[in-house]
Parts: sequence; C-alpha cells; structure tokens
Amino acid sequence: MAESKKDLAAEVPVHVEHTDGVQQNHDDVFGEISDDGPNFRNVGFIGTIILMMKSQIGLGVLAIPSAFDTLGMVPGIICLFVMAFITTWSGYIIGTFKLKHREVYSIDDAGGIMFGLPGRIYLATGFCLYYIFNSGSAILSLSIGMNAVSSHATCTAVFAAVAAIVGFGFSSIRTLGRITWLAWVGLPCIITAVIIVTIAVGIQDRPAAAPATDGPWVSDWKAVGNPSFAEGIAAVSSLLFAFSGTPGFFSIVSEMRNPERYLAAMAACQAGVTVVYAVIGGVIYYYCGSYVSSPALGSAGGVIKIVSYGFALPGLLGTMTIVTHIPSKFIFVHLLRGSRHLSSNTPTHWMSWFGCTFGVTVIAWIIASTIPVFNALVSLIGALLGPVLCIQPMGAMWLYDNWENGKGQKKTKSWILGAVWSVTLVIFGTFLMVAGTYGSVLSIMTAYIESGGSAAFSCGDNSNST
Repeated sequence: MAESKKDLAAEVPVHVEHTDGVQQNHDDVFGEISDDGPNFRNVGFIGTIILMMKSQIGLGVLAIPSAFDTLGMVPGIICLFVMAFITTWSGYIIGTFKLKHREVYSIDDAGGIMFGLPGRIYLATGFCLYYIFNSGSAILSLSIGMNAVSSHATCTAVFAAVAAIVGFGFSSIRTLGRITWLAWVGLPCIITAVIIVTIAVGIQDRPAAAPATDGPWVSDWKAVGNPSFAEGIAAVSSLLFAFSGTPGFFSIVSEMRNPERYLAAMAACQAGVTVVYAVIGGVIYYYCGSYVSSPALGSAGGVIKIVSYGFALPGLLGTMTIVTHIPSKFIFVHLLRGSRHLSSNTPTHWMSWFGCTFGVTVIAWIIASTIPVFNALVSLIGALLGPVLCIQPMGAMWLYDNWENGKGQKKTKSWILGAVWSVTLVIFGTFLMVAGTYGSVLSIMTAYIESGGSAAFSCGDNSNST
C-alpha cells in the first residue's frame, strides 16, 4: 500500500528541491520530505476511505441502539440522519478549506486563519481534549471487551492498564500511512462483531438482560420515546459522537498523496457509515427494546457476547490507535513545526514523538478509569466537545471563505442559503453543547449514585451494563 517518495512527487503538487543530488519534496505542513525521515504524505485514496471509516465506526456504533431506546425508533433514526447530513457537510467544508489554505494541518490552523491567536488556542484545546476523551472511551471499551472475552478473569483496572499499554505501542507508529493496515483489519472486525450480535438478537428468544418469563418474549421497542429533556439531549449527543471522526479529517487529508481526491473519499466514507449505523442500530433496538446493552455487543449475552467481543477487540484497538495517534501527531507537529526535527530521525524527533504518545495515553487512561460508564462518557464527549469541532467551526469556515462574495454585488440565492445554513449551524452547535453537557453530567451523577460513588478505578466487571 505504501508508495515511494517519487510517487509522492508525481501525484502531489509540492515544491521539489535538489540538494547534493538528493530529491526533496517540500510540503506546506511537514516541510522537507526526504529519505532522511518518515514520509508523512503517503496515504492513498482507498487508504483514506478506510482510515476515515475506522475513525467513525468504532465506539459510536456501540451506543446507537441505546440512544434509539431513549428517543424511540423514528426520532432516533431521524436524528441519526440529521447528524450524518451535518457532519457530511462539515467534511465537505474541511476539504474545500484545506485546498484553499494548504498550510492548514488541523482545525486549530483554521481557527488561527479566521480568528487569530484566540481562535487557534480555543480550537487547539478543544481538539486535544476531544481526541484524548475519545482515546479514553476506547480504553474503556477495550477493558469491557477483555472482561467479556475472559469472563472477568482479573480486575478491570488491570485490563484498562493493558489496553493503554498496547494502544500506546500501536499509536506510536509515526505515520498514518503505516497505520492504515490496522484500519484494514479493525474495520471488518468491528463490523463483523456487530453483525454477529444483530443476527443473534434476531434469532434468540430474548436479549440477555430480559427477564426470564413463561411463554414467548415480545420486544418492547418504541416508535416514539418519552424521555426527559436531559435524557433526550444526551441521547442526541451520543448520535453526534457516532460521527466523532469528522475533525480528524483535517489530519488525514494532510497526509494524503493526492488531496484533490479527498471529497470523493469523504463522501464514500459517510455514505457507508450512515447505512451501517442505521441498519445495525435499528435492528438491534427492534429486537432488544429497553433491554439493549451499552455497549451493544453485550445484548445477546452468553457465548455470542464472548464471540462478538472477540471479533471486536482488534477493531477497538484500531480505533484507539487512530484516536490516540491523531492528537499526539497534532501536538508533535506543533512542537516541531518549522524545525528540521519534524521530518528527520533526530534524538529530539524521537523523544518528542514518544513523549506526545505517552502523555496522551496516560491522560486517556485516567479518564477511562474515572468515568467508567460507557453511555455517560460518550454522551459527554459528544455534547461538550462534539459541536465545538464537528459543527461550529465549519459554519465559520464557510462564512470566512465566502463572505466577500456577498459584498458589493447582488447576493445570489445559493450564497444566501449558504450563509443562513452556516449561521444556523453555529447557533445549533452552541445550543447542543450547553444543553447536551447538562444532560450528560446528570447521567454521570446518576451513574455514580447507583454505584455508591465507588466506580472509579473499580475492579468490578464492566461488561454487563445495560
């Protein structure tokens, strides 16, 4: 899958320099790309689709049936498609903005272009927190999976530590191009796992958590739910979290050999992800009703639970690798940008890189250990940080690149529609952030009350939650 630096020079519009007879490719983000360092621009078209899909399909899909249980089947699917549409538009804006501003590596660079230093700091902080929390939820999911596969063979805190150590090792691979193979393995594994559960709940008499009663069990799924405001908005935040890979698209397109093909790759990714979410989430909820587990892989129970998590573990590891690698690379690039150490195999390069991956992993492990409730954690991430990175900045990006087109001339209908849509998204994102965070915090408080306030760093089996 990897291609040579000569292929890079042929496919990507980069400035080529020759020093002492050695060809060097100059990139607006990574500087000189030569044989004396890693090739950061080596992700192909298919690899881009796989990386994007793996950054999306992972943790979020496991929370969708539970969100449908809160909202009801019809509102749940509607909200899912709304989130899919919004994040697809956001992905489109990421591509157009990157092609207009080649020096942009991550969303904070876009914030700096639009709002100066305050915008850069705000989005940089949000980006790092967002992906570190994602990494924490991946560690939590891996600990749940290892508990399920081993029938709780040891303390959950030990499993969380093992997940963090293994994730640190894989995320320390320096380039996304070399991580693509893990996405190739992880994506079919996680899809296979949820398909196994989907089929199992359809042919079993009842889900694992349903009470044992005489006679056939009938699912209590609801077409329309009746949640409180806090419950409903937390569920919507979980659906936004299912598309949480969106802000990472900046980093992925920056490592593409040919960024011009980004939009096609993004569209293919979003279409596939949305279909998978709608079908799997709807079917599992239809057969399990209010007895759906969270994460959803535990819904069938027994042997199916062990088998499904066995398949899911490589996929969850792939997710953790990507969501740990992206913030680590973000910090690494910003630390060394403009210096020779960024793309050369110097001691400073290696110490900085391992320091970034280790630091991100440790913080993520602490988060996973202190908020060990899957639903509560993913809804908090989706609410507090999702709108800041998946919705609001993209509205601002459209306005920044297109506002001048509406000045001094007759405004076209398309311009007016784009401006209204962008402003609406900024407002909607703000509402979702405030209201969703409120609902998520309430759910975390409830979970701690139910566990007696002793769930943090617990040794208890976390694979039986519903």
